[in-house]
Amino acid sequence: MKTTNYLIVLFIVLLSIPEIQAQNGLGRGGLGRGGLGGGGLGGGGFGRQRSAIPQAGPTQSENKPEPKTAEQIVDVQMPSIAEALNLDEFETAILGSTLKKYVQERIEAQILELPPEKMRELYTKITERQDEELKAGLPLEKYEAFVQLQKDGVTKTVKKKKKEKKRKKKKNKD
Repeated sequence: MKTTNYLIVLFIVLLSIPEIQAQNGLGRGGLGRGGLGGGGLGGGGFGRQRSAIPQAGPTQSENKPEPKTAEQIVDVQMPSIAEALNLDEFETAILGSTLKKYVQERIEAQILELPPEKMRELYTKITERQDEELKAGLPLEKYEAFVQLQKDGVTKTVKKKKKEKKRKKKKNKD
């Protein structure tokens, strides 16, 4: 009877070994890939292993770059504006702080997603307040030059300035 019990236990143990190996990832060749005798660590020889954690693709927020702040927008433009208008440090500071304030208001207006008529009206009011503040803070010729710069664009104004300098140099040589 003892022998029979040992044989039954032995039989059960032998039958459970493949099951234990499969659960622990040790099937077909032990600790490696490539069948019997194993070669290398990991993998367990069962082909490509999958993670239990699902892999999510990029979300919409990861795809879109974050919108620039008013400060970032103005800081990028200020050097070329200051060059085009020949502003000193004080005038540059006044213009920069005023533009940051009103660019921020325009960004906030865009967020509201108002109907086109209301948006136009709001932008007009913002521009009027900006112009009043700039008139008060800048010398008249610099203010007028800034208004012209807004109409023409920065690059066009810088090109005009360079052409004027070249003409003056030619006249001075003659």
